[in-house]
Amino acid sequence: MTIKTRFAPSPTGYLHVGGARTALFSWLYARKHGGKFILRIEDTDLERSTQESVDAILEGMAWLGLDYDEGPFYQTHHFDRYKEVIRQLIDQGNAYYCYCSKDELEQLRTEQMANKEKPRYNGKCRNLDGPKKDREAVIRFKNPQDGAVTIPDLIKGDIVVANKELDDLIIARGDGTPTYNLTVVVDDMDMQVTHVIRGDDHINNTPRQMNILEALGAELPKYAHLPMILGSDGARLSKRHGAVSVMQFRDDGFLPEALLNYLVRLGWSHGDQEIFSIDEMIQHFDLENVNGSASAFNMDKLLWLNHQYIMNSDPAHVARHLSWHMGQLDIDPTEGPSLVEVVKAQRERCKTLVDIASASVYFYKEFEAYDEKAAKKNLTPAAAEVLFQLHDQFAASPEWDGQELHNIVVNLAEATGLGLGKVAQPLRVAVCGSGVSPAIDVTLSLLGKDKTLARINRAIEYIKNSN
Repeated sequence: MTIKTRFAPSPTGYLHVGGARTALFSWLYARKHGGKFILRIEDTDLERSTQESVDAILEGMAWLGLDYDEGPFYQTHHFDRYKEVIRQLIDQGNAYYCYCSKDELEQLRTEQMANKEKPRYNGKCRNLDGPKKDREAVIRFKNPQDGAVTIPDLIKGDIVVANKELDDLIIARGDGTPTYNLTVVVDDMDMQVTHVIRGDDHINNTPRQMNILEALGAELPKYAHLPMILGSDGARLSKRHGAVSVMQFRDDGFLPEALLNYLVRLGWSHGDQEIFSIDEMIQHFDLENVNGSASAFNMDKLLWLNHQYIMNSDPAHVARHLSWHMGQLDIDPTEGPSLVEVVKAQRERCKTLVDIASASVYFYKEFEAYDEKAAKKNLTPAAAEVLFQLHDQFAASPEWDGQELHNIVVNLAEATGLGLGKVAQPLRVAVCGSGVSPAIDVTLSLLGKDKTLARINRAIEYIKNSN
């Protein structure tokens, strides 16, 4: 048997982190077992589904690197198939036309609530003789009234639901369009999905879907319901907790591998290991070690993990992702030092790619003004002479080599008796505009000779005009 999993988002918004974790777990399970991973877009909610949301889902999946073997399939392309299955259920006696109006159903619900009963359809139209041509009707699935459904959940264990707790759900609306619980069943059956891995908010749907599958004589997939992700306050993760859209994490400077690593550990563990390569995730992942309880999203932990990836990943890989962030700042990375070298210089101090990009602008663009506090402290009349001497020695240096530049700075500090701080720090402010940068020799190497000399001259003029 070929293992088949699927990720089936509704295109009514962005790809959020809960959906991304569901996609990741489904993807990992398929990859580990040599199976296939399907992407299915459940777009039958015609009023809320948008192409913009479809694009956001596809973009998010691509950025995360969760490649799919089949799809994307769109449910709106399968309406004829759904109608065929609905007709089959009617002919078998497993579905029926319901003519109850919205007002009738609302009155029923109000009465049940007043009597402290569970709101559910009472089966009024369950045994009518055939359709009434003069009235619009929905179509309901005739759910079994006796016995129980047992969900052998791979994460939560057996979940038993009595059939009397399940009402006859609508499988086709009055306009003939199929509903979620019908389309999911048909697609999982036709696509031969073997494992349905999804959020535990779907547990209420699962026994209903299993009953429809039984009525169709289909083989039941195995189900695994993932616990929800909570915010730091214990409430369900939402926009008010910060970034929840996958692409917002891209925009905020996270590497996709770091987010995947964080998500895989959000409810799953392999011993005490915290950091996993993609290959290690595939090798070790299983459903048995998924925690059945909800997990809290911790942004500080994700930031720590992202910093680990920035520091320890191939600098060329980090640079590829950094390039997009430089573009967001209207910087062409070809108009300055190699981004790979910038990554090497900045990765120890920066936790996100946004941090690296914003801290590296001066390598590519002239800064508009000096940091006021840094300039007041370091660009003084006494520093002007130091900068004059550095300019002359740098200009005379035959090669723009980091070690040689380091020696020039150190030797001048010793020769003047000023100490390294009073030589290197004015130089740093002169060439960067602030008092923070990588090691001065690294900074000068990345800037290049022409920019360094020009900026030293600019600082000298600034000192002259300020005093």
